[in-house]
Amino acid sequence: MPSVASSVNVQYGYTIGRGEQFGPGFTTPVFVARGEGDLLYVLCRASEYRPEGTRITVCTVDEEYVNAFARGVPQQGPHEFNFDDGSLVWPTAIAFDRNWNVYVTDEWLNRISIFTKDGDYVGKWEERPGAGDGELNRPSGLAFDADDNVYVVDCGNNRIQKFTKDGRFLAKWGTAGSGAGEFNMPWGIDLDSEGNVYIADWRNDRIQKFSPDGRFLLQFGRSGSGDGEFNRPSGVAVDNDGVVYVADWLNNRLQVFDPEGDFVTAKTGDATISKWGKEKLDANKEMWEERERAYGLEREKDFWGPTGVTVDDDNRVFVCESARNRIQVYRKLSTTFIGPRL
Repeated sequence: MPSVASSVNVQYGYTIGRGEQFGPGFTTPVFVARGEGDLLYVLCRASEYRPEGTRITVCTVDEEYVNAFARGVPQQGPHEFNFDDGSLVWPTAIAFDRNWNVYVTDEWLNRISIFTKDGDYVGKWEERPGAGDGELNRPSGLAFDADDNVYVVDCGNNRIQKFTKDGRFLAKWGTAGSGAGEFNMPWGIDLDSEGNVYIADWRNDRIQKFSPDGRFLLQFGRSGSGDGEFNRPSGVAVDNDGVVYVADWLNNRLQVFDPEGDFVTAKTGDATISKWGKEKLDANKEMWEERERAYGLEREKDFWGPTGVTVDDDNRVFVCESARNRIQVYRKLSTTFIGPRL
């Protein structure tokens, strides 16, 4: 009998972010990744009407603004999408290689762009839209393994592909369907400490787990709003204890599972005003007064369409909310395991 988590104590810490097209803030953040040191890389995917907000914003875990890059369109002038190298249109996820280079998937351009950790454009994989080996159709999540190879969620082709860091095809698995090892618009991905691969199988409302070579291991979840049920799970993250965190998008919550896929707990949001938010309100006291008169302010703390989740080595859990332009930060304080005596 394997050990399983009987309880996981996850507590709210603080909130990062505010809605901004430029500078300190986010515009429809869809994914957050932990970088080197105390850095966070937040992937912003603005609307087609304001594409200048599409960018990667870099800040610290303590909400100190660092910079932004990969904007691709000017801050002034005609706001039209730029398809040139180094720009983004519909970015979906970020991952780092062992040198902290930044890899970004873009489902509109069907390409993966590469930047240094400071935001300088390095290059891209050859653009290969299609369904053949190494070709992509709306790539979404990606994650590097210990050998610096990268798994890419090939959403439109309903499969997972594995590449070297320079884009050479290595392997693939998956096909369209709802059976074990099949997918229906898969989205998020993460790897555990043993290299096993977890996939947020979006339209099948489940999480699937695979061995590093693509062998199906287990699945959990089904459609619904009860404990352990999903309504379009978009993000998945696994901590060093094997605890699994799922961004349950249309159920507006974060769900937590033990390593065997059993439901442990859920969070529906606890947001407070961020440091950047307070700075903006303090700059104009009338905004504080308007805020006090706002209707339904009690709902501000709740999750609204969480899209991505990331957990770091300090057991901090970062949950990305596109609709509210913010990240809610939790911390796992303890895990209680039950199982056979060693």
